[in-house]
Amino acid sequence: MKKDKYPWTYSSLGGVVRVKISSGQDIAHLGELDKKLWTVLSCPTTGLEFDPKTLAAIDVDKDGKIRVDEVIATAKWLTSVINDPDLLLKKESEMPLSAFNTDSEEGAALLKSAKQILKNLGLKKDSISVDDSGDSVRIFADTKFNGDGIITPASTDDEALKALIGNIIASVGGRTDRSGVDGVDTELIEQFYAACEAYAAWQDAAEAGKADIFPYGDNTAAALDAVNALKDKIADYFMRCKLVAFDPACSDAVNVSVDQISAISDADLSTKGEEIAAYPLARPVAEGILPLKDGINPAWQAAFANLKALVLDAEFPKAKGITEEQWNAVLAKFGAYTAWTGSKAGAEVEGLGLDVVKAVIKEARKEDLLALIEQDKALEAESLSIDAVNKLMLLYRDFYTFLNNYVDLSDFYNPDRDIKAIFQAGRLYIDQRSTDLCIKVDGPSAEISSLSGMYILYCNCVSEKLGKSMNIAAVITDGDVDGLRTGKNAVFYDRAGNDWSAKVTAIVENPISIRQAFWAPYKKVGRWINDKIDKSAAEKNEKSMSNLTAAADNTTSAKDGKDAAAGMKSTFDIAKFAGIFAAIGMAIGFIGSFLVSLATGISKIEVFGSKFLGLILVIIGIMLLISGPSMFIAWRKLRKRDLGPVLNANGWAINSSAFVNIKFGATLTDLAKYPKLGAVDPAARKKQNRRRFWRWFICILIIACGVLFFTDNLKCIGLPFHKEKPVEVEQVEAAPEAEAPAAEEAPAAEAAAE
Repeated sequence: MKKDKYPWTYSSLGGVVRVKISSGQDIAHLGELDKKLWTVLSCPTTGLEFDPKTLAAIDVDKDGKIRVDEVIATAKWLTSVINDPDLLLKKESEMPLSAFNTDSEEGAALLKSAKQILKNLGLKKDSISVDDSGDSVRIFADTKFNGDGIITPASTDDEALKALIGNIIASVGGRTDRSGVDGVDTELIEQFYAACEAYAAWQDAAEAGKADIFPYGDNTAAALDAVNALKDKIADYFMRCKLVAFDPACSDAVNVSVDQISAISDADLSTKGEEIAAYPLARPVAEGILPLKDGINPAWQAAFANLKALVLDAEFPKAKGITEEQWNAVLAKFGAYTAWTGSKAGAEVEGLGLDVVKAVIKEARKEDLLALIEQDKALEAESLSIDAVNKLMLLYRDFYTFLNNYVDLSDFYNPDRDIKAIFQAGRLYIDQRSTDLCIKVDGPSAEISSLSGMYILYCNCVSEKLGKSMNIAAVITDGDVDGLRTGKNAVFYDRAGNDWSAKVTAIVENPISIRQAFWAPYKKVGRWINDKIDKSAAEKNEKSMSNLTAAADNTTSAKDGKDAAAGMKSTFDIAKFAGIFAAIGMAIGFIGSFLVSLATGISKIEVFGSKFLGLILVIIGIMLLISGPSMFIAWRKLRKRDLGPVLNANGWAINSSAFVNIKFGATLTDLAKYPKLGAVDPAARKKQNRRRFWRWFICILIIACGVLFFTDNLKCIGLPFHKEKPVEVEQVEAAPEAEAPAAEEAPAAEAAAE
């Protein structure tokens, strides 16, 4: 027998039929819903206005994407551990203990863990909340063991072990326990004891070869530092000595010269330490002897005195100088010490001191620490169950909201604008309007531009308070676009109420409304005319300035006043201005003739016997002829505005269209509304009334002229717009004799022309 399919309910949202999730049983049967009917197939776990902990609970494979299978698995688990799935539709943050499904083994375990959480928190109530289950620090604050495999000083009453745990944390670091306190785990304990063993062995090796490793006793390290400070400078000295021995003529070249000293002698020599330090350590001699008492470069005297006290006096107590061979012998004595320090091991525990390290090894309490770790791990299952309670509470509160943004996008299409979709990042205020359809994006996308059909402002938003920045795509669905441009500043408020400085970085232009499309052709023509006027005025201004400059030059160069006056007079040509005015008159006449011809043609149109109604309909027809194509294109595009490409650019996999029609789009953008002013400045009111008077006067005059014209009344006032109908005259055939004189006149005219 074929199994009946689950009876899903459907609704129309955004111009598309979608499955409606309206009951707990709908959630329980999500696994039976055909994937082709899901609105979303995948969404990111970042960039959403949703609790990231809940998203992490749904994202089972932790790949940063939530897919349909993960949503189904979450729904199946969630509805199995509570006894009434309809409770999920309430979206409450607190769940009664009676809601746990104790018939399920996992549900019973979760109930036990929930009670343990309340006990640890010292709460006596019959319900648990998201806050109760999510505060692990409070839950495990007074517990010795919590199942995370980490022990803290509070995990034992043994003072020696407490101190040992403290030494481990100080030496090799710690791990944060569920209680919020630093502790240690098995890895850190093993690392600590291995370091102790290595450090002790390294120190034992030094003790065994003490004579060779420490040639200068406890001062060996300081002696090596003194040697290293002058090693390069001494090597340089001996090389200079070799050059002098090779050729005595090189003596002045390898030594400091008088000219070098003279070059800096005018300055404060105490500030020329670096330049003096560049001179040789001592005066090079062919014998290659480094003096130990006198003749050392002043810039190196302090360092040399330290070397002499720690090393040279011990090796050559009575010598006045040493050779290169003697110096190399001194360097060789540090070979064993250098090799020993290079093999240093267990440096992590060096700070404890050798005595403490040896005491740790001798006490051998490592096994006691590992036993505490095992005691803690024994509670791992209980601890994980407590984590599962927190997961349950997050999903109990948020899962239905998530489904309303995943299965059918009902939160986005909800008429209650206080409910927003999880992809709506906040609200942008710009150009006397606000828009709620703002989505976080990486930046401008060709997919959005070509497929969405929406008017989109890409904005870069910066919050100095949060120290963050982001990019948003703000969709404008109402109003005009005249004031919108790239570079315009705005303010963006995120869902948490934080304000961000926003700047428009790019614009995707598409129709916003039918009203805007109606006026678009006129505005375009107006802008074109305005540009032409501005361009023409600029050209005329430039030409006038050029003529004025030329006239000024002519005036300056004129020999006498008459020449100057003549030059100035030449700049004004009455013929030119007459030609200009004539051209303007002809243009006006042409326009007038055209309007008269148009009006004459229109005057023949009658509607219900009225020429006036015909005029009105013709005017409406002309306006529709001009605006109709723009309105038709806008209407088609507005019907196809699709949110899907915008979400795709944000990492979503949208499985169906998400149309934003004209009516719904108007709810996403809110325009500024001003009240009627009760009091106005008298001067402003007077000016406003004057403008209003002239507007009404012109309108009434035009209407009156139209009425008079189409009622044949204009002729009574002598205006030339009315044309008399031609009178029909009976055609009379001319007599043949009448044409003879004309024929006779033709040869006479030709003779006269010759």
